Amino acid sequence: MTGLGASGSPGVLLVLDGWGHAAPGPGNALALARTPFLDGIRATCPAGLLQASGEAVGLLPGTVGNSETGHLVIGAGRALPYDSLLVRQQIDSGAMRAHPRLNAMCAAAASEGRALHLIGLCSDGQIHSDLDHLGVLLAVAAEHDVPQVWVHAITDGRDVADGTATRYLARAERLMADAGTGRLATVIGRGYAMDKSGRNDLTEAAVLAMADGHGRLRDHLQEAAVHSDGGDEWVPPSVLAGTGGRPAVTMADQDAVLFFNFRSDRVQQLADGLADHLERSGRKVSLASLAQYDTRTEIESLTRRADASGGLADELERARLLSVRIAEREKFEHVTYYLNGRDARSRVTEEHVRVDTGQAPDYRSRPQMGVSDVVDAVCAAAARSDVALVVANLANIDVVGHTGDLEATVRAAEHTDAAVARIAAAVAEQGRWMLAVGDHGNAEQMFQRGPDGELLPYGGHTTNPVPVVLKGGAEQLAGVGLAEGGSLADVAPTVLKLLGREPGAAMKGSPLL
Repeated sequence: MTGLGASGSPGVLLVLDGWGHAAPGPGNALALARTPFLDGIRATCPAGLLQASGEAVGLLPGTVGNSETGHLVIGAGRALPYDSLLVRQQIDSGAMRAHPRLNAMCAAAASEGRALHLIGLCSDGQIHSDLDHLGVLLAVAAEHDVPQVWVHAITDGRDVADGTATRYLARAERLMADAGTGRLATVIGRGYAMDKSGRNDLTEAAVLAMADGHGRLRDHLQEAAVHSDGGDEWVPPSVLAGTGGRPAVTMADQDAVLFFNFRSDRVQQLADGLADHLERSGRKVSLASLAQYDTRTEIESLTRRADASGGLADELERARLLSVRIAEREKFEHVTYYLNGRDARSRVTEEHVRVDTGQAPDYRSRPQMGVSDVVDAVCAAAARSDVALVVANLANIDVVGHTGDLEATVRAAEHTDAAVARIAAAVAEQGRWMLAVGDHGNAEQMFQRGPDGELLPYGGHTTNPVPVVLKGGAEQLAGVGLAEGGSLADVAPTVLKLLGREPGAAMKGSPLL
């Protein structure tokens, strides 16, 4: 690897996942936590706030940020039209209703008397899906007189307040009534249907319910969410009851399946599992997805994703600067695949370290997660003279925040504070700089008002800005401050500038220095 630029020095880019900024309050876990180190560096080092939601990062106006978008934009150095925005643009322009693949799928189902199965997260959290998209798909199916349209609803409880699943299921049924077609076939919590930890038993439970009708038979599927002991996220696989104690519907040969989540990472395990199961059972089913998925199975998408090349990873590779990427399993793909512009190829300029404690992810009782192991890996990488940049994600604030448990999230923030203090000490010893930044808000808002005005536990993301702090003892940082009014798109240009490199030609963001 070649050296840094003449005015650059090696550093650490530290993403504190879910680290948002809001005024102190009873639901602000970050303000309630004892975080002396983070408080101190925000008060004494160059610091500011960055926009991490909505149009600033390529999302629809007013849409909360998320880890996928956050790392994608951090890495790209520019706001990219996210999949949800691209889908919305197709809907608003009328291109979705006229889409050749969608219309061909519906026409084939109608002419052959087959069923169309629509699978997706039924909420409007805007992280993985938007329930309004279902309405458009139903309308196209109705135009073609598809004889049977079945909706396999995944309940949320994370991106929206827990306890709201019945309201979203009722809304889905109104969309079906408005379209004049469609009926709920299954209701399954996202803990089963959107697992991405490799828990095949959870995915299999969802697959068997959707494909074969294995699950709790219910005459009224909304009851499944009402009686779920695990909240909306863990609604047991529930199936519409037919006659004679049998399910009302199963997936049959020549049926069509369309996934309407627009985000890939938490639905691709289900999509591959369902495709494998149907193939093993000899059923040929037409598969499509609303947006592009990163699946093993070939699934045609109705919307193509934006080009994210020319970002930080490409610039580091061009300059032959070695970076080490470190994160726990929950966020590992974010500091690798997404930060690299959704490019999964292996690079000689990168080393990847995935921390896996091997313990069950009981985040409420283990809010420290594996952060100690992450810190050890960061300190080891920062001590190496051949490493220009260490990129690490501290997942605690976001992952524990998603439980909606205020007390556990407070403790997660305190573990994160101690971790950052350890990293900063090691960084200072090596003469490196450290740029700490949030990727989206989460833990600063742990309650949300429901439709009736009641305060409900909230484990979802927010539209709040995120902190950014630059700490370093290098001589060239003396007197340096951070510009105001920036966004996550400015992070990669800032990192490159600190490394003594100019931002890439594709980057629209500006260095914050």
